[in-house]
Amino acid sequence: MITLSNARPGGAHFAFTDRWGGVSAAPYDSLNLGGAVGDDPAAVLANREAAARGLGLDPARVVWMNQVHGNDVAVVAAPWADGRVPDVDAVVTTRPGLALAVLTADCVPVLMADAHAGVVAAAHAGRPGLLAGVVPAAVEAMVGLGARAERITAMTGPSVCGSCYEVPEAMRDEVAAAVPEARATTSWGTPSLDIATGVHAQLARLGVPMGEKSHICTMESGDHFSYRRERTTGRLAGYVWLDGPSD
Repeated sequence: MITLSNARPGGAHFAFTDRWGGVSAAPYDSLNLGGAVGDDPAAVLANREAAARGLGLDPARVVWMNQVHGNDVAVVAAPWADGRVPDVDAVVTTRPGLALAVLTADCVPVLMADAHAGVVAAAHAGRPGLLAGVVPAAVEAMVGLGARAERITAMTGPSVCGSCYEVPEAMRDEVAAAVPEARATTSWGTPSLDIATGVHAQLARLGVPMGEKSHICTMESGDHFSYRRERTTGRLAGYVWLDGPSD
C-alpha cells in the first residue's frame, strides 16, 4: 500500500490511499475501501484494517460516512454506535486518536485541520456537494468547535481533473454560476468542471489558506480508482486525525 501522508504542526495528519496493497479481486483490485460497490465485504474489512494499521491507526477508531452527495455534517466524538452510519458528506471531530475517513473514486476528498484548536474534518465534494456547499458547511462546523478559518490547513486528494471531467455545457454553466472557478475545458475542447479548484476557491472566500491540491487525476492514473473510467470499481480513502491517545 502506498499513501501520501503529511504531518502538520500541532499533530494533525493527512493521508490518501492509492489502489494497491489490498486483497480485493478484480475489478476492485486491490485496496478497495468502499463497502457499497459490490466487493466482498470480508475483503473490504481486511483492506480497511490493513490501511488503518499501515497509518498507525486503530481500525476500530476510524469513522466512515454513508456519502449521499449532500451537505450534511456530523460532529463525532466516537465511532458510530452499533454500526449505524448516517447519511452525511462531512465529519468533524476534536477527539485525538479518532480518524475521519472519506471515500472517493473521482470526487474530491477534502481534509482540513486547525491543529492549534484541535479540530479536524473530512468532506466528500463531488459536483452536487460543491453546489450544495458541503465544504463551507464543514468549515462552519469546525469554527463552531473553536477553529479559526485563517488557521485551517486544507488538502484535497486525487480526483478527476478539469481536463478530463467532461459535462454538458448547461451543467457547466449551472456550476460556474455558483462557483466560477470550477469552469473548465477538456483537453479535447469540450465543456468540463474542475471541482478541486472550485473547492479551493470556496475555501479562499471563507478565509482558509489555499492549502494543497493533489496533482493526480484519477481518470488518468492507473494507480487510482476512477468511476468515470471504469464504472464498476473500488474506492480510495482520505484520512485525517489528531495525535493523542484514543479512548
